[in-house]
Amino acid sequence: MSRNKTQTRPAGMLANETITAGSLPLDAQMLKPGMRIAVGLSGGADSVALLRALAARSAELGLVVHAAHLHHGLRGEEADGDLAFARNLAATLGLTFHQARVDVAREAQADAVSSKAAETLEEAARRVRYAWFRQLLATGELDAVATAHSLDDQAETVLAKFLRGAWTEGLAGIAPKLEFPEGMILRPLLSTTRAEVEAYLAGLGQSWREDSSNRHLTFTRNRIRHELLPLLTGWNPRLREHLAQMAVLAADEEAWWDGELARVAPQILLPGRAVRGGGRASGGDAALAIDFTRLASLAPALQRRLLRHAAGKLGSAPDFEATEALRDLALTGRAGQKLELAKGLRAERTPRELRLEVGPVSLSRSATEAAPGEYKSCIPCKINAPEFGLEIAVDIAPASEHNPGQGIAAGATVTLRNWKPGDRVRLRYSSGPRKVKEVLERLKVTGSSRSLWPVLEHDGRILWMQGVELESVPGVAITAGPSSDSPMQVSD
Repeated sequence: MSRNKTQTRPAGMLANETITAGSLPLDAQMLKPGMRIAVGLSGGADSVALLRALAARSAELGLVVHAAHLHHGLRGEEADGDLAFARNLAATLGLTFHQARVDVAREAQADAVSSKAAETLEEAARRVRYAWFRQLLATGELDAVATAHSLDDQAETVLAKFLRGAWTEGLAGIAPKLEFPEGMILRPLLSTTRAEVEAYLAGLGQSWREDSSNRHLTFTRNRIRHELLPLLTGWNPRLREHLAQMAVLAADEEAWWDGELARVAPQILLPGRAVRGGGRASGGDAALAIDFTRLASLAPALQRRLLRHAAGKLGSAPDFEATEALRDLALTGRAGQKLELAKGLRAERTPRELRLEVGPVSLSRSATEAAPGEYKSCIPCKINAPEFGLEIAVDIAPASEHNPGQGIAAGATVTLRNWKPGDRVRLRYSSGPRKVKEVLERLKVTGSSRSLWPVLEHDGRILWMQGVELESVPGVAITAGPSSDSPMQVSD
C-alpha cells in the first residue's frame, strides 16, 4: 500500500524558511480569465500542489478548475488508494472530478502487436494518459488540461535525452504548452522546484500519495533521479536549474530554426525526380531531391538541418552519423553513388542533385550486410542496437512474492540478436513453447520486417521478443524502447 505523507520541511530547507498557502510559484501567463482547466491529478505531491494552488487562486485568475484522475490498472490496491485520495481531495475543494480506468499493460501489448514495435509500460501509460486528456477536451467541458511537471522533471528529462544523444529538439525537454485540435495541455510548474512544492504543501498541512514504483531503480528515470542527478549535483549544486535553462534555450533555438527552414527549404528541396527535357515527375510523398550546389554554399549547421528536415518529410529521422554520411554524399560524392540507411531511407547522388526516398528494407544486400550483428552484455546492462532501432535495458529485479527467486544472477551474459529458425518462446498464459516463426505468422509479420525481428537470449532461452509478452523470468526486469541513435520519447 502507498503512504499518505505530510512533509514538515524538505531536506536542505532551512528552519527559518517558510512557504505559506497561496505562494507556490507558477506561470500564470498561460492561464486566461474564463479558462476551464482540469488538473491531471495523480495524487503525487506535484499534482496535489498544482490543484491546491489553482483552486486557491481561481477567483483571482478567473479560472474554473476541475480535477482529472486516470487509473492505469497497475499497482493494485495502491492505485485504488490513489483514486480514492484524488476523488476525496476534489470533493473537499468543491471541484468537478473526472475519472477513468484503463489497462495500461493490455494497451502496451495491443500496441506492440499492431505496430510491431516494443513499447514500455511507461510509454504506454503516457500515451493513454494524453489520449484521455484529449478525450476530455473534446467533450467541450474544458479548454485546457494542466499537468504538474516541475523544474526537477524538466532537468531529469533533459539529462536523459542528453545521455541518449538527442539533437537540440530533444534537449528542449518538456514543452510548457502542447496544442491539439481539441485544446491545450499546459505545464504551469516548469519553473517550480520539487522542494518548493513540498514546502508549499507542508505550509498547508496537505498530505499526498507516494507512488512506490518511483523508487524502483529498474526504471531509467528513477536511476537518473535517485543516483545520477544527486551525484552530478555534488559537482554543481545548480545543475537542475542549468538543465532547465538549457531546455529554454534549446526550445527557443528550435523555434528559430523552424522559421529558417521554412524560408530556405523551398529553395533547396525539390519534389520528385528530374525528367529529361526539364520539369519534374511526381514522386509522391516517398521521394524528393536536394540541389547540392546550393546546399554546399550554406553553413554546415544549416546543411545538417536541411538534410534532417528532408528526411523528416519522408518519415525518417537520421542520427548524427547518418546525417554526416548524407552530407558527404551530397558534397563530395560522385554521380551514381548510393547510400542505404536505417528504416528504408535511401540516397543517390546524380550529376545535379541528391535524391532521397524511402521504401522497404533492401533484400539485395549480401548475407553479411543483411543480418544484424549480435549484441552481448552482462546483467545489469543497457544494449543500444541501432540496427534493430532498439535500446534494451536488463536489470536485476527485486525479489517479491510474484518473483521470489533469482533465476538469473548478476553478471550473466545476455545476447540481443535476430531470431533464427528453430527458436522457441514461452508466451505468457500459453501451455507450452511456440516456434518464433509461428508467432510471427500469427502477428502477420511478413517481408523485410519478418527478416529483422529481435529476441533477447540467455543460455539458449529467449527472455524477450519484440511485440509479444513472454513468460516472466525470475530475477530480471527487461524494458525496451527506441534506440538512443534515433529520436526517443521520454516519459514526461
